[in-house]
Amino acid sequence: MGDCRWEACIRDTVERFNPDYIVVNSGGAIFMNIVVGCSIGCSYCYARNNCRRFHITDDFSVPEYMVRKLRIIDTPKPHVWLMTGMSDFSDWKPEWNAEIFRRMKSNPQHAYIFLTKCPDKISFSTDDENVWMGVTVTRNSEKKRLDDLKRNIKAKHYHVTFEPIFDEIGDIDFEGIDWIVIGTETGHRKGKVDSRPEWVLHIADQAQTQGVPVFMKEDLLPIMGEERMIQELPEQFTKRLQ
Repeated sequence: MGDCRWEACIRDTVERFNPDYIVVNSGGAIFMNIVVGCSIGCSYCYARNNCRRFHITDDFSVPEYMVRKLRIIDTPKPHVWLMTGMSDFSDWKPEWNAEIFRRMKSNPQHAYIFLTKCPDKISFSTDDENVWMGVTVTRNSEKKRLDDLKRNIKAKHYHVTFEPIFDEIGDIDFEGIDWIVIGTETGHRKGKVDSRPEWVLHIADQAQTQGVPVFMKEDLLPIMGEERMIQELPEQFTKRLQ
């Protein structure tokens, strides 16, 4: 198993929860809660549960921009920030984007990760070398999100997160994708679906064949076993986390 310096799973770090951010691990990666809330309403959403638990906002379905948190990224120490830790980029308003990306330009020492489940609803462009735009894919029928991502969001780097996985994803064209993350559903939701090893391996094998780094999240360890775990990071991330 590789060097686990990037683990985007809130479950293991909830005791260190902070309304501003979540320190994911000592490697330096951080969930940024600069926008809290999501209109999509996924049944498995961990962010909604934590919003209620810590009463961050009154209504998670109505995203709120926490402008005061912009100061957090002014730290000179390089980090990898997941900017959509408790939101979906499709809900971000243009004026929020403008202010946040201006601040990001002033802090080029970091890498910034964004995720969405609705790339078909977005029209956005950035030429920042340290910005990674991505989509979440949970089932075979959602693979078109990869094409929607590259069509509607122009960026230097693209990534895909397969988490949770609800069925066999099938064949995937990773052209233009720079990194993938694979995980499984966490928590105790009724009807919870655990990723199957064969689903995970089929995704990982295709990515590696196409030259795309693969990161399996720690929640997959009981499912995959240590000998089959892969935890690869893009070079841009490892340089910042050293």
